[in-house]
Amino acid sequence: MNFAKGFLALCVTSLYLVGCFFSGEVYANAGADVSKVRINWLPIPGAVSYRLEIMKSDASSIENRVAVKNRIPTAGYELDATKIPEIRRCFWRVAPIGYNGNVVGEFSKLKPIDREEINPTAPRITSEFNRMEYFPLYPVYSWIPVLGSGGYDIRISRENKATPGKYKVLRELSTDSNVFYEYGGYTWPGNYMWQVRSRDKQGKPNTEWSDPCYFKVEQTVKVATLGDSITHGGGACNTPPGYVMYSWETYSKVPIKNLGRSGDTVQDMLSRFDSDVVCFSPKILVIMGGVNNFRAGEDAWETIDAMEKILEECNYHKIIPVFATATPINAALMHRTDMVEDPVDSWKYQQQVLNQWIKQQTYHVDVTPALTDANGQLKAELTTDGLHPDADGKRIIGEAIGDYLLKTFPEYDLLKK
Repeated sequence: MNFAKGFLALCVTSLYLVGCFFSGEVYANAGADVSKVRINWLPIPGAVSYRLEIMKSDASSIENRVAVKNRIPTAGYELDATKIPEIRRCFWRVAPIGYNGNVVGEFSKLKPIDREEINPTAPRITSEFNRMEYFPLYPVYSWIPVLGSGGYDIRISRENKATPGKYKVLRELSTDSNVFYEYGGYTWPGNYMWQVRSRDKQGKPNTEWSDPCYFKVEQTVKVATLGDSITHGGGACNTPPGYVMYSWETYSKVPIKNLGRSGDTVQDMLSRFDSDVVCFSPKILVIMGGVNNFRAGEDAWETIDAMEKILEECNYHKIIPVFATATPINAALMHRTDMVEDPVDSWKYQQQVLNQWIKQQTYHVDVTPALTDANGQLKAELTTDGLHPDADGKRIIGEAIGDYLLKTFPEYDLLKK
């Protein structure tokens, strides 16, 4: 009799749970303690950071708000769920924040917390290499910060050609930040993958390894581009290279291998020509640099001397050089940020001399006019930090270069990699 009653109770309970599931009353990982929730959203153009609001219901009134997180630098956040009652029943929304800390766009629609990642066990990668035509020579790895992390381990593995599908760890890196610029460079052709995990304050792993992100390094490419951070990518102060939105190569109809490296002068670009360019045997090399030279006060003719040596290298290796004019900067916007040093007063004159030389070359693209305001500076609406063009600026550069290449070199069938 007791067995029959117990069995009946079990059946009733099961039917209740099934009914709740279809009515939406049972939440993700039902019965599990919720220590944190990872909330994810798509990056918003021009957002320096984000404002995340947690609501106790699907109403957007101020009195319904139970938590606010301001100045989140990444498009995602791990929320401490222990401080919010009935977290599973809450909703969230996000809005972009500008440089001054004010909301500069509309909030997203309210979404239920229970559809997000409950108690994630591994970091979530945000780099968008899988959306790029080519893996960049110098990757910048990024992920959503892990709540309470004391640091991170990164590992890069390479596939064994003799045993496809088997990967061997090639490099092991560590960092305290959720963004890591790797300057090792990937020039050896093959299939690779990278992963990241978190460490606690004592240095011990406290998450699993993330899902692997696979990438390929080609032996040869048709078109490559050599440059500094404007070529490398990134924008709006906090968004690092690795996001397609802030990579001008994204907006080119022609697939272009990114050989950019943040911080490079033209002399730096020259010094790595043999190691970073020749190995890919490009037919065409787009060369865009000089900003780090003239903003620091270097005489334009010293910069031009290095450009002429790059030209000689291209001619020696039978690579067609296509020079792109050096982009302007906005001194006032640079001054307000702590991220970049103020430029010297003579920067504009040095830029003009450099660009005059560039425009005398057989193959060149003048991207500067569309980026420049009436005072000869980078248009304020195209930049946040005054140095790097943001999404619209990168679009202007990428479209201009891609269109020029297609028009000038139809014999190379540049739409195909």
